[in-house]
Amino acid sequence: MAEDQSITSISGTGIPVRGNDIDTDRIIPARYLREITFENLGPHVFEDDRKQLDGAHAFDDKRYAGARVLVVNRNFGSGSSREHAPQALMRYGIHAIVGESFAEIFFGNCTVIGVPCLTLPGEDIDSIQGMIEQNSETVISIDIATAVITVGESSYSAQQPEAVRQAFVTGSWDALATLLEADQEIVDTYNALPYVGGWNPD
Repeated sequence: MAEDQSITSISGTGIPVRGNDIDTDRIIPARYLREITFENLGPHVFEDDRKQLDGAHAFDDKRYAGARVLVVNRNFGSGSSREHAPQALMRYGIHAIVGESFAEIFFGNCTVIGVPCLTLPGEDIDSIQGMIEQNSETVISIDIATAVITVGESSYSAQQPEAVRQAFVTGSWDALATLLEADQEIVDTYNALPYVGGWNPD
């Protein structure tokens, strides 16, 4: 039986990163594009920003160690389309991102690796970031099916494209797994096509 790939809920503490238009080069510097695999990218998330802030960046704040939900502002993940950015965040331990808005390609790259991105109005994001900053143990619970985000005693109705929501709930977000499960169907389709090797006119 195929492994269940559905993602219906995510719960954990949060980490707030404030600022609009944070691009992929800030999330993971370009020098790490030389990495052959994504496995070692996690520790280098926001590396240059963290050096500039000399320990004052949220990703260096021990209060947020083990956080699973990243809370960001407007147009997060803009700039180049490098898939290393969401991969680095996932390898760090981020399981979901809540923000005011996301760059389109970054959003898509997150979806295909199983990291849901949900949007809320700016005032709600600011409220959630403030709650996390005041109490780093605040738990954020995300119901993917309903797009309801619960933070402490407050609840928010988030937005997520219906097709993306369905992909997570049904487990079809992993395109590679879907293809591997359909290997016989692919072979049968190939053999049924008259213009490839599987066709025998006799």
